[in-house]
Amino acid sequence: MIVFDLSCENKHRFEGWFASNEDFERQLNDRSLTCPLCGNGKVVRLPHASYVNTGSRERPDGTRKNTARVPEQYANLDSEALAKLIDHVIETTEDVGAAFPEEARKIHYREAPERHIRGTASPREVEALQDEGIEVVALPIPAHRMGKAH
Repeated sequence: MIVFDLSCENKHRFEGWFASNEDFERQLNDRSLTCPLCGNGKVVRLPHASYVNTGSRERPDGTRKNTARVPEQYANLDSEALAKLIDHVIETTEDVGAAFPEEARKIHYREAPERHIRGTASPREVEALQDEGIEVVALPIPAHRMGKAH
């Protein structure tokens, strides 16, 4: 299995997982690759940094490796299905913006009424929430949909 960094002509970046380079080339030539955010079929492979195995199991700065769950990337997902999911999330959640981590904690510890919320959080904040047992899901909501009323 190989992973390529991809982009559509609208500059949306995403990953694609392929059985081989030939599989990637076949899907590219068949035009079966589409952007999971906008459905655009003009996809290109982006350059990426190579992984270098130094043999060291320790991080040079002595910190532990970040174990937070990385948001899943979706390739070749039907853009209409993704759009419906995003519409549903926007319609059924309250946007709390940058107050998301604080508000998620209040709900989790029953200091605020239980409700479905969405907002923004840094990877560090997401990891802290997950460490506290608070379930957090990252979704690719396009910038033009952010700030829409629920």
